Amino acid sequence: MFKYLYPDLYVPSIYEIPYAKLLKRNINTLFFDVDNTLLPHYVPRFEAGFISFLAEISQMGFEICILSNGSKKRVELLMENLPYKYVYRACKPLLYGINKALAVTGASFSRCAVIGDQIFTDILVGKRKKVYTVLVEPVSKKDELIVRIKRGAENLVINEYKKSRSNVS
Repeated sequence: MFKYLYPDLYVPSIYEIPYAKLLKRNINTLFFDVDNTLLPHYVPRFEAGFISFLAEISQMGFEICILSNGSKKRVELLMENLPYKYVYRACKPLLYGINKALAVTGASFSRCAVIGDQIFTDILVGKRKKVYTVLVEPVSKKDELIVRIKRGAENLVINEYKKSRSNVS
């Protein structure tokens, strides 16, 4: 019933994504959501350890791009002094932001992955654009009100996804 919303990959965190396998799939551009994918929405800056992690996966051969529905002020503050491209106010799940991210990176959609914590924004925009999708668990239980409202419906999709995966022999 919900198959269109199923991610291509579901892992607990960005640190558990098999990046080498993504490279083998010819994926070379990663579009990361920010809030509750990389850090809680109330944290104003990336930590040094996370910035080092981005540098590591960049050195593996990935182009990194932040694809956020967050405000210009929030995203620009996070990205200050970082060498990665970004798109703020991406309006996910509309295609505006992902099309802009494809344009600024020069990437081909067939070689990209969208990584995020929400089915109805991150995964849906990836599916609409036919981009590989990775769902991660939220880094914080604390969500903005609109996201809390959507989490119940998202949990239905995730539970169905998990059941479908456990039935695979």
